[in-house]
Amino acid sequence: MIEEQFASGDSFVHGLDPRMKLTTAFAYAVVVALSCEFSALLVALVVSLILVVLARLPLRKVLYRLLLVNGLILFLWIFLPFTYGGGSWFTLGPLQGTREGVVFALRITVKCNAILLALIALLATTPLFTLGHAMGQLRIPDKLVQLFLFTHRYIHVIVQEYERLTNAMRARGFIPGTNVHTYRSYAYLVGMLLVRSYDRAERIHKAMLCRGFRGKYHTLSQFSVTRGDVVYLALIVSLILGMVLIQWKTIP
Repeated sequence: MIEEQFASGDSFVHGLDPRMKLTTAFAYAVVVALSCEFSALLVALVVSLILVVLARLPLRKVLYRLLLVNGLILFLWIFLPFTYGGGSWFTLGPLQGTREGVVFALRITVKCNAILLALIALLATTPLFTLGHAMGQLRIPDKLVQLFLFTHRYIHVIVQEYERLTNAMRARGFIPGTNVHTYRSYAYLVGMLLVRSYDRAERIHKAMLCRGFRGKYHTLSQFSVTRGDVVYLALIVSLILGMVLIQWKTIP
């Protein structure tokens, strides 16, 4: 099973209504992604950091996830300053960097980190099956909810099947290399993995029909809005509206 490292806890953020966290996380991510003013983006980054602190998440694990994302953003810092249009700001050998390119790369960096921290604090602190049930109560189409839950449930099964096939190949003396035999073997591996995944899906579907599944998940847990949820909603909506106001005032 996929490990949910942040889902267990007794912090204020962990106790929030999953429906509230899902809707506010979506609205917050959209507003941050569309914002361009640095004052609004810095507010968003501070808000995301506060959410992480309130969730009392392990700092090392949060930083590890940030490093993974910022490792990809590093490529933007390598290319954008020298390829984005604008006046020359600095030179690096034969290359000329632009101030506009640096500002654009910085804006993307702040946006990505603010959104990622907020999603870690709000969504990763909720078990995925609970999140799926919250999606259902928010009237998200049942097929999307089922796809989300089944993907989470059976990724580890496909990984185990892949490991079993690769172990069988190694037991037969397979040594990968840069040759046609290796490419053909991996093509057979992917094909067999798809076939076995399809067969397993058919068996699971028939088993669910035998147990009375009619296309909708039911849960015994009921969500309820508490005073803490109302306070959180009022604060986060005020902050989102504040970022929108900051951005709107800077539009000429």
